Amino acid sequence: MSDRLFDLQAKTQSNTTQGPLTTKHNYIASFEWGRMIALFAIIMIHCSVFYTTPVFDDVPWFALLLNQLSRFAVPLFFLIAGYLIAPKLLATPFPTVKRYSQTLLKVWLAWSLIYLIAPFNLKVLSENGYLAERMGYWQYLLQQPLNSVFEGGMVHLWYIPGLVCAVTVIAGFIHLKQTQWLLPSLIALYLYGLMAGSYQPIFELSAPIFTRNGPFFSGLMVAIGFYIQHQEWRLSPLIAGCLAVTGMGMHLGEAFMLTHYDVPFNTHDFLLGTPLWAVGIFMLLLAFPQFGAKSSVTSYSKDVLGVYLVHMLIVIYLFNLSLLLNWQGSWVGLSAVPVTFIISMGITKLIEKTPLRTLLLR
Repeated sequence: MSDRLFDLQAKTQSNTTQGPLTTKHNYIASFEWGRMIALFAIIMIHCSVFYTTPVFDDVPWFALLLNQLSRFAVPLFFLIAGYLIAPKLLATPFPTVKRYSQTLLKVWLAWSLIYLIAPFNLKVLSENGYLAERMGYWQYLLQQPLNSVFEGGMVHLWYIPGLVCAVTVIAGFIHLKQTQWLLPSLIALYLYGLMAGSYQPIFELSAPIFTRNGPFFSGLMVAIGFYIQHQEWRLSPLIAGCLAVTGMGMHLGEAFMLTHYDVPFNTHDFLLGTPLWAVGIFMLLLAFPQFGAKSSVTSYSKDVLGVYLVHMLIVIYLFNLSLLLNWQGSWVGLSAVPVTFIISMGITKLIEKTPLRTLLLR
């Protein structure tokens, strides 16, 4: 994977095992589109688009629905990661994990420190000073130290420890030559994560950390991507599309059902239907590997990692600005999506031109 969180190249298991879904350069252009669409979906979630627009009984159902319709994004990133790293994991499991983890955790630690240091509430900062503004956030993280270890200095950084956990688990099964138990074990862990997470009011189970973090959900998604590469699993576009629609319908249906147990509709990262939804989208990308091959999108997709890491800081300051200027209305959140992307991309490009790129981006 060139030891990057979001590699640009999708490689087959070897140069001699090219299938009909790869180009002669072992490059799957459709993955770049998948990454970019997923990135915009994540930004849309964090920008809280349309949350100020009530639709029914003063509840912004359109915003809540848009939030959940974007939940394919992180699972898709996990699938792509598992697909890309599979050949290296099979060849050298733990050396691959070591190289992979060192790179990812270095980036995670650097950005965690940035988010721990950067002030979020500019009004409190101006009125009460830096320490007063930061102390509340630091105390919040210290109240749940174990969970903070699996998350980092800001909520979206959970993806990196989750990915490292997943890759480590898969490497362990490969090293022990017990890969036949990999998917069953991770399915069981996924179900436990649901029962102690979104379905907790029903099953009343608990977990030492918030089950979105760590290996609970990431393990299964990365393992599925791993197996899609290793076993050369494929679906026709029709079946893949039906799988995606079915999984999305299940996810939304579950989210609505859980509102009857006082679980907010928009709080779900993963549900039973989520893996089906993400796998269906992933298989569609594999079915059309050259989609967008000549598009300029591929020139931006190499910066997905940087934009992902930077964007939460931009979202925070844009909303500080909107409060300061008393901007209101749905247009605030909606316009924040492209503005966040453009500024985050600009900052990423600037970082790439400095020595800090080796610390902050790769």
